[in-house]
Amino acid sequence: MNYISVENLAKTYGERMLFEGISFGLAKGDKTALIANNGTGKSTLLKILVGKDVPTEGSVVLRNGIRIGFLNQEPELDDSLTIDQFLKEGNREIIKVINEYEEALLLQSENFSDENQKKFEIATANMDKFDAWDYERKITQTLGKFSIHDLLQKIENLSGGQKKRLALAFTLLDNPDVLILDEPTNHLDVEMIEWLEDHLSQANITLLMVTHDRYFLNNVCNHILEIENGKLYHHKGNYEYFLQKRAEREEVYNTELGKAKQLMKKELEWMRKSPKARTTKSKSRINAFYDIQEKASQKRVKKEIQLDVKMSRIGGKILELKKIYKSYGDLEILKGFDYTFKKGEKIGIIGKNGVGKSTFLNIITGKEEADSGKINVGETIVFGHFTQLGIQLKEDKRVIEVLKEVAEYIVMADGSKLSASQLLEQFMFTPHMQYSFVSKLSGGERRRLTLLMVLIKNPNFLILDEPTNDLDLLTLQKLEEFLESFSGCLILVTHDRYFMDRLVDHFFVFEGNAVITDQYCSYSEYREKEITKEKSAIKEEKVSDVVESAPSEKKKLTYAEQIEYKKLNEELVKLESEKTNLETELTDCSDDFEKIQTISNRIGEINNLLDEKTLRVLELEEFL
Repeated sequence: MNYISVENLAKTYGERMLFEGISFGLAKGDKTALIANNGTGKSTLLKILVGKDVPTEGSVVLRNGIRIGFLNQEPELDDSLTIDQFLKEGNREIIKVINEYEEALLLQSENFSDENQKKFEIATANMDKFDAWDYERKITQTLGKFSIHDLLQKIENLSGGQKKRLALAFTLLDNPDVLILDEPTNHLDVEMIEWLEDHLSQANITLLMVTHDRYFLNNVCNHILEIENGKLYHHKGNYEYFLQKRAEREEVYNTELGKAKQLMKKELEWMRKSPKARTTKSKSRINAFYDIQEKASQKRVKKEIQLDVKMSRIGGKILELKKIYKSYGDLEILKGFDYTFKKGEKIGIIGKNGVGKSTFLNIITGKEEADSGKINVGETIVFGHFTQLGIQLKEDKRVIEVLKEVAEYIVMADGSKLSASQLLEQFMFTPHMQYSFVSKLSGGERRRLTLLMVLIKNPNFLILDEPTNDLDLLTLQKLEEFLESFSGCLILVTHDRYFMDRLVDHFFVFEGNAVITDQYCSYSEYREKEITKEKSAIKEEKVSDVVESAPSEKKKLTYAEQIEYKKLNEELVKLESEKTNLETELTDCSDDFEKIQTISNRIGEINNLLDEKTLRVLELEEFL
């Protein structure tokens, strides 16, 4: 039986239809991704499933007792709470289960009775159901994976990225039956994404998510749901399988459309003949003609982004960094950094949060000053800097007004000009949306607008800091195509592994403490080398531990040790026999609490003795 069953779901806003006739089920262990362009209702569909929005038509049926964990694309957290308070208030159910178990355990030890025993059994079953036995350890471990360590810190002091990571950690800690995640990889570094991949791939986790991270989709999901033109398509496989099947569907559609048009031409000629040529027997053919005409007249509206802009002329001198130093107190970011950029170079920048990547970019663009060194920028260089936080947009302005404040038009590669309004349409901003206020835009729409504000300046040196967050797959693909053909310089900071693999020639790796290495390989190759290094280091550490703890070389047991070995084996047999007898006795004295307590204590002592003596026997057997 499905955890979630969706039947004929439809959603409209005014006259605008987002989707209709959507049906699917989500069973235990399913790993499902929802793929659609921005503005087609992905996030709305997720909200309907968790009761935060209502459908226009159709139904969502949840199996009784199913618990759902939901990560919103832009989580709303109570800023007045500390992280610790937030976790305790949000996970009240698990905290309640733990408290009830501790109370039941105390009652049973103080007053053993059938009633207390029953309470204890129920409390134990709930601990199993919520997997709450080591909840404190899980909190520390999961928050640590997302670089959240100070639980007394107030949420209001967290950055947007930290809030998203906290919300994700909280959702995972709640241990729901179904996880519904909207863009879970936003604001995560690569190590976090790889850990999340491994975690969500576990067989017992049921998942429905929206994400633009294609490697993540490919590695985690076994079912892709695609919304196109308001309809839902099922693909039982990973992202690669989905791409293959979608291409096949497009090919079949185009072939059928071509055949329908050819047939319509033939039938149209027949329809135009004099009425005498059409008898009453041909009524079915006339009806069929109108069906063919309708099919042949179909137009599949596919919004395409065109990023074929004209780049400002780039001269011989581009950008030189000579002996650049930068630090904040004891934290060193750059220490004598030297580099001369070449025309058409595409460089990736990778490193953990807080090692100075954004500072480096701000120094290049003049937003921050270096402590010392020279920065020589070519006279023809026009920087286009897309920042991680984005440009601060004016909420009370209309979309078209915001773009016109930067430029009235953009020059395309063929010399033609596009007005700000035409450019917005290329980026899927309808005329209606162009006159909406910025405050009404979604996260993805804001980032598309910000990217336009960068590109409309015709830059020849692009610096993109996390450009992929909240962009749909269509926008990403078109942005990749543009950047591949971009003849200027590109510096790219992103945790999107696929995006990085496709675009950059080499990497500046910020390792911390002002150590920066230049790696000439693909991003996947670099990560593979790093993982191999980590595994080798762990292996060497284990070997070192074994060597340090290993006993001095010894060829055989002494006479005293042989006697000890024989005696230990005899004692083990006696202890096992005593334990068996006690366990039998325990089942026959269900009404005598004191006797139960005495026997239980002795069984505990025997278990400890068995462990201790077995360990010593194993040590001696090494030298037999």
